[in-house]
Amino acid sequence: METHVREDKRATSELAADRAESILNWAIERKGHANFVVATGASQFDFLDALTAKDSIDWSKTTMFHLDEYIGLPADHRASFRKYLRERFLAEVDPGAVHLIRGNAPDPQDECDRLNDVIGGRTIDVSFIGIGENGHVAFNDPPADFETRDPFIVVDLDETCREQQVGEGWFDSVADVPERAITMSPHQIMVSESVVCTIPGERKAQAVRDCFGDDTVSPEKPSSLLKRHPRAHVYLDEDSASLL
Repeated sequence: METHVREDKRATSELAADRAESILNWAIERKGHANFVVATGASQFDFLDALTAKDSIDWSKTTMFHLDEYIGLPADHRASFRKYLRERFLAEVDPGAVHLIRGNAPDPQDECDRLNDVIGGRTIDVSFIGIGENGHVAFNDPPADFETRDPFIVVDLDETCREQQVGEGWFDSVADVPERAITMSPHQIMVSESVVCTIPGERKAQAVRDCFGDDTVSPEKPSSLLKRHPRAHVYLDEDSASLL
């Protein structure tokens, strides 16, 4: 894992987007196609703005996978990650194929099985992610399941995670936040060829310290697993790095 720190969130996100651009273009040049995973959330606003502004990427030669989604939430709900991606990413670029998580599918496990069939056997060239205030990676809250090999799994969301969603303005109260989600598993994230993890803002400083401030890797600090990835690039600003 490599850590990069810049003075503010805009500079941090632009540097992360530069890395993302180079990885996608390298995969397309080498293989003719790139598979990538994209995350959502307030921490990704500037990164996605910077990435979609790049004009060198042939998005028609890419396949997009969706990192996580609430269970039971309609696709038009303001907190839906499908809505987020359609408005903030897919309205700007046009990947050759897009695989969104249908969080309101009748059976969440059937939806996981569908996604696992789609992604099975594919190499993911890069995953674009953040981390949560509780240290989660995707929606894998502590203690995260580091053992499951299924690419997509059903998880319970803890109180801290649900409070974060209210704090970011996606829901009016914790009671409104779904209690479960479909998420890419830690194992699947770790088998990505590269990871670009963008973590701006003071609200993430404690999680950054907990997960990256020493050599410990623990399910209680889910994002600490990134320290074992040889091509994980973590991008911080001065606020998120302030406790390191």
